[in-house]
Amino acid sequence: FQKVILFNSPTLFESRMWMFVAVLVVLVVVETSAFRTTFLSSRFSASKLHAKNIIDGVEISGDLMPISNNVLVRVKEPESATKGGLYIPDNAKERPTEGVVIAAGPGRIHSDTGVEMDVSVKPGDRVLYGKYDGTELKYNGANHQMIKDDDVLLKFSGDALTLANVEPVKDQVLVRLLPKEDKTASGIVISTPGQDKRPSAGIVVKIGPGRQANNGQVLPMQVHPGDGV
Repeated sequence: FQKVILFNSPTLFESRMWMFVAVLVVLVVVETSAFRTTFLSSRFSASKLHAKNIIDGVEISGDLMPISNNVLVRVKEPESATKGGLYIPDNAKERPTEGVVIAAGPGRIHSDTGVEMDVSVKPGDRVLYGKYDGTELKYNGANHQMIKDDDVLLKFSGDALTLANVEPVKDQVLVRLLPKEDKTASGIVISTPGQDKRPSAGIVVKIGPGRQANNGQVLPMQVHPGDGV
């Protein structure tokens, strides 16, 4: 009975009609926006999935993804001049051992225990690695190096390597070398030019977190900052 009265009243009927139309319009707009967002997201994901990259002149679909404990490093270009402004010919440039981590694998699986070992670096880290470590490759026109995370000596943040931002990885130890003695206490020369030996003593400045055992546990370091070694 109440519904009959409401619909028989022109004012109430018109009000409810306009309210119904307004709600319907809002629902249509929301559904359209949701569909458009979903469509664009899906299209973006699909385009990213099928992005073209070039490795050593061969086109591949998607990004290059290292496996195990492999690390993809974009090599820092060698300096073309010394700090004093002298020009360095191409054939005299040293092979760079510094770069930025572009991608890293999930970690190697220990062959005896099946434990997945941690990777010591992540994308974005700047690293120093051994001079002859890894495999060279050209990725999207830039020089890259595929190395193992065990090859990483140090990692750091920022544009320049400083004592404040450097971090040894795993069980690496950073040592400040002691001043070289040219004479004994009695004044006898113990080294001559061209015959200098590599220093073998110093003070521990920084240490890594430690190396993982086969069960995944991190072993404690046996030296600490300030130790003489």
